[in-house]
Amino acid sequence: MGGVETHVAEVAPRLARLGLEVTVLTTDLDGSRAEREQVDGVTVLRVRAYPRGRDYYLAPGLPRAIRDSGADLVHVQGYHTFVAPLAMAAAARAGIPYVVTFHSGGHPSRLRNRLRGVQRLLLRPWLRRARRLIAVSRFELTLFQRDLRLSASRFVLIRNGSEMPAPRTHRTASGALVVSSGRLEAYKGHGRLVAAWPALLQRIPRARLRILGDGSQLSALRAAIGAAGLAGLVELGTIPPGDRQGMADALGEANLAVLLSDYEAHPVAVMEALAVGTPVLVSRTSGLTELVEDGLAVGVAPTASSEEIAETLAGELEHPRIVDRGRLPTWDDCAAQLRDLYLQVLAAA
Repeated sequence: MGGVETHVAEVAPRLARLGLEVTVLTTDLDGSRAEREQVDGVTVLRVRAYPRGRDYYLAPGLPRAIRDSGADLVHVQGYHTFVAPLAMAAAARAGIPYVVTFHSGGHPSRLRNRLRGVQRLLLRPWLRRARRLIAVSRFELTLFQRDLRLSASRFVLIRNGSEMPAPRTHRTASGALVVSSGRLEAYKGHGRLVAAWPALLQRIPRARLRILGDGSQLSALRAAIGAAGLAGLVELGTIPPGDRQGMADALGEANLAVLLSDYEAHPVAVMEALAVGTPVLVSRTSGLTELVEDGLAVGVAPTASSEEIAETLAGELEHPRIVDRGRLPTWDDCAAQLRDLYLQVLAAA
């Protein structure tokens, strides 16, 4: 579960409460889940996908499910697997109008990242047939308008929301707890934080780092923490994806949330931290730069050294900022904008 899944889980029930009949058509890689169920007013249909354990899987049953759905509109969430072109092609053949939200993101494979531009061009014929193309940030809007060379009128900006349960925790009295949440992949930047921690401890000896997530870099991060003598000062942990209260509690306890990722479109993890009033430090790259420009986060250069990162961390911990939560988009805002967009598309169709 990541940003796309969080987005769907938040907006689908809200769309249902706004009076729409909503079906989430999704994939099941091991056949362990029910093919059909009701969740919070939303019908969930699952089709098998292959191969198991990969992120480039195919879902052969998807076209038939779309054809037989009786849907008035198909909303394709994300473009990064083979599911997206299958869904767009199936909707086009069935004569069903469709819209696409990009939800672009990074990847641990450098080759895969380099091929993203080629992938977008290969998908252009299907994206061109979409009634609207939805970006979640100004950065993403500019990127896809440039790469796809389509009219700006085809694009719309609808940001992710930022709501979380009220934390049951309070900021640490030491004023020196930092949380970095996200998949444990190299591009997410957790390793840069670990590397900067010895320099930060010279200035704030009581500083503690909590890294929340799971992924391929788990062993490497453990080794780096041990090699730097940071045991007890840097903690690795996980919170179940569906435990929104647990994540709110973890972020509510932190004095600073950090995401030094190489690529994010409009990161849900950052919006969740801001939603509970935790100040945020990010890398000035991709959609994260937009948060800095809008005054929602402080940024460091993507090429910043460990000493420079430590200096910025210390400044933010010693002089914490107040988060203006009134400026944040909500999931209700997001759902309402999507509902209005659907009605516009259907009216035009």
